[in-house]
Amino acid sequence: MLTTTLLKGMSCGSIRASLRTRALAQQFMMSTSAPKTEPPVLFESNLALRTYILNRPLKLNALDEHMLTLLRPKIEEWNASELCGTIVGTGVGRAFCAGGDVENVVEKALNPETRSHAVDFFKREFEMDYFLATLRKPYVAILDGHTLGGGFGLAAHAPFRIATENTVFGMPETKIGYSPDVGASYFLSRMDGELGTYLGLTGNFLRGRAVFEHGFATHYIPAQRIPVLLDRLAGLENVHVSVIDRTIEEFSQERLPEESPAPFIGDKRDALDFAFRHDRAEKIFDDLKALTSHKNLSIAQWATETLATLRMRSPTSLKVALKAIRAGKSLTLLEAFNMELKIAAAFCNGASPDFATGVHAVLVEKAKGRPQWSPSELEDVSDEMVSRFFAPTSPYLASAPTLSIPEHVSAVTSRPMKYALPTEDEIGSLVRGSHSAGGGSGISLEELLAKFNDLRQGKMGVKEKVLEVARRKCEVTDNADGNFVWLKWKHSLRQP
Repeated sequence: MLTTTLLKGMSCGSIRASLRTRALAQQFMMSTSAPKTEPPVLFESNLALRTYILNRPLKLNALDEHMLTLLRPKIEEWNASELCGTIVGTGVGRAFCAGGDVENVVEKALNPETRSHAVDFFKREFEMDYFLATLRKPYVAILDGHTLGGGFGLAAHAPFRIATENTVFGMPETKIGYSPDVGASYFLSRMDGELGTYLGLTGNFLRGRAVFEHGFATHYIPAQRIPVLLDRLAGLENVHVSVIDRTIEEFSQERLPEESPAPFIGDKRDALDFAFRHDRAEKIFDDLKALTSHKNLSIAQWATETLATLRMRSPTSLKVALKAIRAGKSLTLLEAFNMELKIAAAFCNGASPDFATGVHAVLVEKAKGRPQWSPSELEDVSDEMVSRFFAPTSPYLASAPTLSIPEHVSAVTSRPMKYALPTEDEIGSLVRGSHSAGGGSGISLEELLAKFNDLRQGKMGVKEKVLEVARRKCEVTDNADGNFVWLKWKHSLRQP
């Protein structure tokens, strides 16, 4: 392992001591004043339903090594059991899972003697996520509460991801000087337009119904209906995924009149896709600066706020995250995980001091200002610095491991968007005529809506999604005789 320091201008010893003091204080309080705690993961069986419950509410169910040790063998057991019909993941308190316990990871990474344990945590976490993506049993993740970073890794490739009004989703790694992981380079790069790029770089959150409407959840259900849904799932005699989908859909709720629309639609969405289309972070900044003076005040305000957010983030993290998301578009899920494991190893091995700086500032000190990133400015992050996280010859990757996938684990065949709202690409394929279900050659808006209503069997939210995409991505073409009007897909991205 490299012994390169993770910090410049701030001693590793002081941060390590601060993290250790915080951990000891928490342990002392628990040992002297708290009752005997339950295991950090609970397991339940109800007929054919098997449920794991993340049970670390004071830490928003953040994953640690103990939780991974408990989870993996139980999930493997259920996946092989003929008595198990459906696997469900949920959490206690205000979170499904708020990510990994990075304070502990950074403490180990700062010490050359324990640095390999920090890297091993990421390896074990990614292996767990990959295994969940290969389950042969139907898997339902209940995202009721905070579902952030590594927490979403547990759910990202589940065929059923249920959001509630309490859901808070985000990949906030750039806030702490790190880069989105747990397969984020794979799933963020495959979201509509540049929404994944925006969320991966800013670390901003989606809440409630927006998590469903923007594709990160497959269903939206009020939290009070979840217990009854689980009872229904437990009683299913036929656990085929199509039956599970229809059962979950029965508990879905239409948008209420007082609910706000999804945040990234219409003109703002056009602006987002335009600004975040670049492969270099500097060009994203340039477009956002130009949009701050846009005549549409909502676009100008969004651009101003987004620029301010990005300036708070680690410049190194922004460039590393963007390169990873662009690379992830052409990788398999396993390849993406292995790339992200190398990135994690590089951070632990000192390729940048920002991971330790960010965790200390944001999570330990809870400072409100901008952390002391190094380099401090985007233009000072050289291509060589970024290559430390990717280049095969990088000394920071010399000891980086790869995922160990048992031979009995099949390749990923799941389709995490199958039961979600239709994507822009799917809508576009029907308009262009390249969809397997047909379409094209002059399809009208009414025909497009009817087609997706059939394809999604009346799923709530489909009409609204198709209408929004059609208004933004299609032109209306008239054959001039007044009898037929059809849609034409816009192939080019235009400046808003």
